[in-house]
Amino acid sequence: MRTNRDMLIVEGLRVNYGDFVAVDGADFRVPQGAIVSLVGTNGAGKSTLIDCISGITKPAQGRVYFKGENITGKPAHEIVAMGLTLVPQGSRCFVRMTVEENLIIGSYTKKARASRMETLKYVYDLFPALYEKRNDLSGALSGGQRQMVAIGRALMSKPELILFDEISLGLAPTVIKDIYVRIREINRSGGVTVVLIEQDVKRSLRASSRCDVMLKGRIVLSGSPGELTEEKIKAAYFGI
Repeated sequence: MRTNRDMLIVEGLRVNYGDFVAVDGADFRVPQGAIVSLVGTNGAGKSTLIDCISGITKPAQGRVYFKGENITGKPAHEIVAMGLTLVPQGSRCFVRMTVEENLIIGSYTKKARASRMETLKYVYDLFPALYEKRNDLSGALSGGQRQMVAIGRALMSKPELILFDEISLGLAPTVIKDIYVRIREINRSGGVTVVLIEQDVKRSLRASSRCDVMLKGRIVLSGSPGELTEEKIKAAYFGI
């Protein structure tokens, strides 16, 4: 059911790769100002779902609404300009460009260009390590630092909603903990709505106000961390 508080609404989304159905009639909603986790095993359809939301992949059927507007099938650059951006898996950076050049690239939209230097200061305040490395090539950074660059670049677009696709993948536990602290700060002080795509259920529940479990292309369980018992999540996660 739609509400005025829902910033993002996905209705009956289906995505095919040839004969393979990657997302099969998924319904998903994200209240404004929330941190929502989308969890599931590898291959459950999580990344395909958010690629479709962000305009990278086209759906076979269904609708995506952002701030009440139908964005189904819109190109990714138009969706970013509307205030929805994606931090993809793998902390992708332009390795032959400096940290600051990578960040500046994120501010290409008209709205973002107008406050580019102010946002850049915010990113450096959030990630002091990036300020220290601002003139270094991104290819020389650690995995955790490259992830910070990817998050900072997303922030440079002045988003109202950020989709984080398994940002903890391959990182050390201490680095993951620090990045999650920064995500909560982005949500709390920056007023940015957040979707976390994760396989780690416990970490997701600690960070989120709502959790959705995806299995075989469908959302099979939704609720607040207080409503979802470990047994319910495990059953939905593994389909048992």
